[in-house]
Amino acid sequence: MFNFGRWTSEFNNWLLGMGMHEGLAIAIECVIIGILLLAVYTVLALFYILYERKLCAWFQCRLGPMRVGKWGVLQVFADMFKILVKELICLKGTDKFLFKLAPYIIITSSVTMLACLPWGNGLQIIDFNIGIFFILAVSSVGVLGILLAGWSSNNKYTLIGAMRSGAQMISYEISLGIAIMTIVLLAGTMSISELVWAQQDAWFLFKGHIPAIIAFIIYVIAATAETNRGPFDLPEAEHEIIAGYHTEYSGIHFGFFYLAEYLNLFIVSGIATLMFLGGWMPLHVPGWDGFNDAMNVIPGPVWFLAKAFFISFVIIWFKWTFPRVRIDQLLAFEWKYMMPFALANLILMAIFVALGWHF
Repeated sequence: MFNFGRWTSEFNNWLLGMGMHEGLAIAIECVIIGILLLAVYTVLALFYILYERKLCAWFQCRLGPMRVGKWGVLQVFADMFKILVKELICLKGTDKFLFKLAPYIIITSSVTMLACLPWGNGLQIIDFNIGIFFILAVSSVGVLGILLAGWSSNNKYTLIGAMRSGAQMISYEISLGIAIMTIVLLAGTMSISELVWAQQDAWFLFKGHIPAIIAFIIYVIAATAETNRGPFDLPEAEHEIIAGYHTEYSGIHFGFFYLAEYLNLFIVSGIATLMFLGGWMPLHVPGWDGFNDAMNVIPGPVWFLAKAFFISFVIIWFKWTFPRVRIDQLLAFEWKYMMPFALANLILMAIFVALGWHF
């Protein structure tokens, strides 16, 4: 199986063997990894745009985009080209530096989280003993870009959208973090690779008993709100505030917001896969050796992507099923119900772990 860490080490040794300076070899290696990461980021974002369009059309008994390419698969590339050639407009009265900086903060936070996801055995860029804490910290940076975008645009609608998004993301980060910590308590580690290997006999969703199932439900709801997806898409409520915090953006700057929104959907789905569904680990049932051997035939990246796409399907399903809630209902649901319930579930998991009641 492909091991990313071993490949980079061998490539670095090859560069050093050619007489190249160590600093230059590391710089070349970092550039190549960065290009590959950005390429994966772009392809995944374009796939998710088409994925949601087709699912939305399916839910509404339509065909979706069918004009460009067979079955409309090239429509997203046409849209990307259109965004790239559009003029970058910076309106009068805006804070030009912060206005231009905001989309780069959001895209940097999103790319960094993508680099932490384990696609397979060794197929991971960032992994250390506090990997989950690092993911939670980096995810908190994205809200800064949204607040800067809304404030620097010098538009009341963008400011309202940014304030809504800030309040929503900061609030639901609490429940999301508690749900993740519930599984960390069960696993006894924050290392991303160790979390995956701890699920080689059974995924935490089944291994953690009732608290793990409750934590999974809380995580999916909080992740939907954290990514500003419907029915929690108040920051972009078109009937109230046009397009929210990115109303005044155009060209590639708007494209950054657009790509980050869809990639964040994949990232939260990937984190759910890592924490609850074993990451790239195949489905194993203790005692079923023949079944487990058959599951091992399927490559790890296929398992990871299939699980992430399934979680994304559920979140997209939410958007096209439930009506949008009011901002006061959204925040009341988090502070009055979600967070207390998540804390109680964390205590319940601690009791289960202490008494050894988990599988």
